[in-house]
Amino acid sequence: MSDFTGTWTLTRFALRRDRILLPIWVAIIVLTAVSSAAATVDLYPDPVSRAQAASAINNVPSLVAFYGRIWDPQSLGALSTLKLSAIVAALIGVFAIFLVVRHTRREEENGRLELLGATVVGRKAALSAAMIVMFATMLSIGVFTALGMTAVGLPSAGSWAFGLAWATTGMAYGSIAAVTAQLTMSARSAVGLAIAVLGVTYVMRAVGDASGDANGSTWLSWLSPLGWGEQVRAYAGDLWWVLIIPVVFAGLVVTGAYALAGRRDLGAGLLPDRAGPAEAPGWLGSPLGLAWRLQRGMLLGWALGYALLGYFMGSIVSTIGSMVGSPQAQEFIAKLGGTAVMTDAYLATVFGFGALISAAYGISVAMRLHAEEEAGHAELILSASVSRLRWLASHMFIALAGTALLSLILGLAAATALSLQTGSFDDAGRLVVGALAYLPAVWVFVGLVVLIFGLVPRLSLLAWVALVACLVFGEFGTVMELPDWVIQLSPFSHIPKLPGGTFTWLPIIVVLVVAALLHAVGALGFRRRDVPA
Repeated sequence: MSDFTGTWTLTRFALRRDRILLPIWVAIIVLTAVSSAAATVDLYPDPVSRAQAASAINNVPSLVAFYGRIWDPQSLGALSTLKLSAIVAALIGVFAIFLVVRHTRREEENGRLELLGATVVGRKAALSAAMIVMFATMLSIGVFTALGMTAVGLPSAGSWAFGLAWATTGMAYGSIAAVTAQLTMSARSAVGLAIAVLGVTYVMRAVGDASGDANGSTWLSWLSPLGWGEQVRAYAGDLWWVLIIPVVFAGLVVTGAYALAGRRDLGAGLLPDRAGPAEAPGWLGSPLGLAWRLQRGMLLGWALGYALLGYFMGSIVSTIGSMVGSPQAQEFIAKLGGTAVMTDAYLATVFGFGALISAAYGISVAMRLHAEEEAGHAELILSASVSRLRWLASHMFIALAGTALLSLILGLAAATALSLQTGSFDDAGRLVVGALAYLPAVWVFVGLVVLIFGLVPRLSLLAWVALVACLVFGEFGTVMELPDWVIQLSPFSHIPKLPGGTFTWLPIIVVLVVAALLHAVGALGFRRRDVPA
């Protein structure tokens, strides 16, 4: 029997299992790109308006760091794909990571691959099936995006270059996930390690783009898969040869994943396990202590990442001051942050992005509830003298306190970087408050996970769909001319944009009440439903 025996059968199983999830994700991504492009066509109808908008972005290093550079100031396509090239490309990378881990390490963790391995299924069939599904999904995103962008009137060559740049970027990060799935023992660790790589490469691209000029980015951008996608320069020269880099990279990394898969036992990881203490510490005997033990590694990693992110974003605040005299730049940044003050608008944007990422952390932590139940651990814990609400509250506390800690670190790191530049700590309090103001909205997503877990735990992935929808509404809702009530569905849209905006307690209290209701209803539902054996 070959190591690849049963690959096509497992591929069909994977597609059957994701027959609803995959079309929804592909449709959301493609429609976001097409709608944004169609709206931009009407928003900037002539080369002069495009050049002014491009200048307002390219001359502000902080914006270039967030969104990338517009390589052709008069190109409608280059302007319409500004946010898509970096932010949505990173989202596609996250999608590819989850998809690969879902059909590899997650299947091992749940014991399904062990059952399949007892039949006529090769050792590397599951990894091969996951790669086929991931590559086919990324290619579908690229093809449908290219067709859609062409349909709204953008040049066909640039549309295909852009679509394939998206596809190959997703393939690169999906291949990285194939490696992390061999290194770690759990799906959560595999996803966390792969997303950590994505975060580092996003910062590398941001630094490389911001420190470059109109002729090109620095070498840091060329070390990032996100940077490769941007360097294709869709609608601004269409450098097709750059697409070879992520394709070759993905091929080499997948080859490495196959080599690693052949060197480990089923269910094991290649990273060494650290021996625990001979006797369990006393705090581990409580549900909260156990939840902390399970979550502390990820929280510490995220905390370090937030400290670096906040410091980096705070350190480039000084670059905005040089653009105060540019009406285009001032108008653009003010729209992003919702204030009329340049630096405050930028910092409000930073904290808004940080809140979205914090919500992703909160969702991931809260979803541990479903993972523990699915693995049978919850049944063992609840069979002792531990109530359901106490066990549920332990994970909820880690999620809520963890997101609060991340927000605090982001604000403090940005304040520290800014204070080192100005020599004054007068703005530290404003920055910390600005970062913490988004917490109620973040806790809404934690509550949404608890609600779904308490009522229909198998639909927990809907929390990720809701977060992506809020990202799309916030970033592209105005450009896509969505109804105001649709944009207002995002809890982030109700939070005051701080620093610089007007602080009001009413919307924060309302969002907090919504979060509390979601937690309460979810907890009540968990008390009443059965826990599967």
